Amino acid sequence: MAARPVSRMLQRVLRSSVRSCSSGAPVTQHGPGEPSQTAVEELSRRRQFLREHAAPFSAFLTDSFGRQHSYLRISLTEKCNLRCQYCMPEEGVPLTPKADLLTTEEILTLAQLFVKEGVDKIRLTGGEPLIRPDVVDIVAQLHRLEGLRTIGITTNGINLARLLPQLQKAGLSAINISLDTLVPAKFEFIVRRKGFHKVMEGIHKAIELGYSPVKVNCVVMRGLNEDELLDFVALTEGLPLDVRFIEYMPFDGNKWNFKKMVSYKEMLDTLRQQWPELEKLPEEESSTAKAFKVPGFRGQVSFITSMSEHFCGTCNRLRITADGNLKVCLFGNSEVSLRDHLRAGASEEELLQIIGAAVGRKKRQHAGMFSIAQMKNRPMILIELLLMLQDSPPAIPSISSQDPFRVQGIGHRVSFFNQMATLWKGCRGPRTSLLAQRWLGSGPPQRHCSSRLDSDTNPKCLSAVSRAPATPSGPPPTSDQLTHVDAEGRAAMVDVGGKLDTERLAVASAVVLLGPVAFKLVQKNQLKKGDALVVAQLAGVQAAKQTSQLIPLCHHVALSHVEVQLELDSTRHAVGIQASCRARGPTGVEMEALTAAAVAALTLYDMCKAVSRDIVLGEIKLISKTGGQRGDFHRT
Repeated sequence: MAARPVSRMLQRVLRSSVRSCSSGAPVTQHGPGEPSQTAVEELSRRRQFLREHAAPFSAFLTDSFGRQHSYLRISLTEKCNLRCQYCMPEEGVPLTPKADLLTTEEILTLAQLFVKEGVDKIRLTGGEPLIRPDVVDIVAQLHRLEGLRTIGITTNGINLARLLPQLQKAGLSAINISLDTLVPAKFEFIVRRKGFHKVMEGIHKAIELGYSPVKVNCVVMRGLNEDELLDFVALTEGLPLDVRFIEYMPFDGNKWNFKKMVSYKEMLDTLRQQWPELEKLPEEESSTAKAFKVPGFRGQVSFITSMSEHFCGTCNRLRITADGNLKVCLFGNSEVSLRDHLRAGASEEELLQIIGAAVGRKKRQHAGMFSIAQMKNRPMILIELLLMLQDSPPAIPSISSQDPFRVQGIGHRVSFFNQMATLWKGCRGPRTSLLAQRWLGSGPPQRHCSSRLDSDTNPKCLSAVSRAPATPSGPPPTSDQLTHVDAEGRAAMVDVGGKLDTERLAVASAVVLLGPVAFKLVQKNQLKKGDALVVAQLAGVQAAKQTSQLIPLCHHVALSHVEVQLELDSTRHAVGIQASCRARGPTGVEMEALTAAAVAALTLYDMCKAVSRDIVLGEIKLISKTGGQRGDFHRT
């Protein structure tokens, strides 16, 4: 766009006088001699910034901290052709009536106004923008706006391969494709729809048509996909991709829990263990991403650090929701309706005053990660489609805020693992690498298990209350015949098809003798790998659910409850572990409880082995089991 003199901008600022605006309310113009003190100070700051910088940029899009907003994101629809668990609240979202959504003409009118004021990049979002019937025409109309340099789109990729040739011809210049897993079975579980192959086809089509880089957005969530980090990076070896790892962020309905967030530094540490030569790339002005590249790789990786290291100081983004509300901050709950003023016949100058008032109220930065989780804000699907985690990721239990180590409510998710275990092995099997090679043609990705989880718990992290039944019983009936061999002495799985379903409960324990040095670091949560107690607890829970895959002759068991407790014992420099498993079925759960305790102990060893190799794992034993046909067992 043509540069306009600073004097003209200052005149506009002065002409707009002192403005105040509440969310969705009409703008109030103060008469002569009655501006508020706060507004006068704000106006003074903005004028001072413009004098000092003499930048040919609209005062209406420059906030009181000097940030110039040249990037506009426009949501074309609230609808989506997927039903992602991490984007929509579990109960769904109420969609805005069609009559209250922006029309194509209104979208283009607002876009033209923003571009005239200095916006040079527009990104179309949703919902899913590619399900809007006139999306190609909207791109073509935007392409005609003088001064608009970039038209991008953020899509889930389902319709991309079919529409991309038309979109490119219309003027689309940048593509972001949301993809959180390279495992088809996990993809289908996450989005509640089929479509993995279509997304991969869309990525290939974008590469084929010359888009470089093709940006792939991956929201990283602990217990869901953090074990695929290296697989994603390996894709950049031979493909022009910019894989963008996004820290999990809170929005209405996704019941944000900071323990599910994998921080940028943790992700970077994981990558550097595999590729120590990973190099940082120069950051572009107003960039939200920290970019890195493995030397020799064609593509790159980036980190969007919205939560751990905000980039508010260089933010140049504004958002217009599908129902026409202007949001000056993704995490802010303040909105002003441009649709209502547009339909009320507001002039261009009046719209600019409304926009300027909203931009002028933008805060220096959004709230911290804990404060922001308590704010009332739209669900993500009603702002734009980023992939956010809902309360129940498939590989991690929900954790109560009252007792952050009390595992609850996992029964309804276990059946999925029993059905899908042979396909994706808890998301850690070699199939991830094979699928990545098959679909995107990269070299063999590496696998890595990161072991860090921040916690604000005290050193004695778990309740010492025993969950074992208190009433002892007599010794269980024994058998002089091994049950897992056939008549010829060969290993065989027991047929439990004729047994009655009963309520089963088993409790097992283990002890890890750490030694004084490692014990002190664990007690103070000072291990470089992270909080060993939390990681061990989650490892135990996951192991219980995967027992039938680890122990060849164990049956699949639909666990209704798993609990893993850890307690520090300063007298022995040890950690005591107790695991309990519950299920209703024809076979017991003692193996699940023993596996949970043993794997939790092994995880503690792994977390502490860099400090000391003189760690002893012992006393792995069954404490009790109830509900079996052969009677109950309680260790005295």
